[in-house]
Amino acid sequence: MDFSRRTFLLGASVAAVGTGLPIRRSIAQPMRDMSAYQRMYAPIDDDIFPVPGIDLSRINSAYLRKVVQYDTTETPGTIVIDPRSRYLYLVMRDGMAVRYGVGVGRSGFSWSGTATIKDKQEWPDWYPPKEMFGRQPELMEQMGELPGGPGMPGGPGNPLGARALYLWQGNKDTLYRIHGTFEPWTIGTNVSSGCIRMINQDVIDLYNHTPIGTKVVVLSGRTKRNQTAARS
Repeated sequence: MDFSRRTFLLGASVAAVGTGLPIRRSIAQPMRDMSAYQRMYAPIDDDIFPVPGIDLSRINSAYLRKVVQYDTTETPGTIVIDPRSRYLYLVMRDGMAVRYGVGVGRSGFSWSGTATIKDKQEWPDWYPPKEMFGRQPELMEQMGELPGGPGMPGGPGNPLGARALYLWQGNKDTLYRIHGTFEPWTIGTNVSSGCIRMINQDVIDLYNHTPIGTKVVVLSGRTKRNQTAARS
């Protein structure tokens, strides 16, 4: 498998997860050429809906995707989310990981624990939980009647963005998601109601390399509060 710089820029670096192939440590070095990031976060025109390119001037470069050294006891293929640093790690071999910047739950909505990805959706529909309608009744005006009840169909403007990974604990849907966002400037902040937000280009990359059954570990955040209730 080709682990050249070009392959990494195209988002294929995580294909090494769980394989027996060697990893070039050179890809873990910081990418100093901003044109490389411009290609990584360029518009995507061949998806179900177009994905706009990212204005990199509005995002802290520390939260852009890169391969880094990451010491963990978790097995390759595991997703580890650190709300305190606002990073999501896709564990690779040999002490490496693909690191993505994320937006996490604001005060009162943080959670921690272990979950499993039981479903994946491209351009997912959004079904706000009853608790959210209670807090923001005006949301009902934006909803349509979908097969699962009041919701917003997938597409541009949907808060779940281009992809969603659904987190379950045992046989129960936590109603927490790892999902894209059309507000990339919120990456690196505590902004959501518990879900993990990613730049659309990043969540597509993660989606493409994350099978059903993947283990997800959410580390304790500042509040150390453990929740399993629904949020978005």
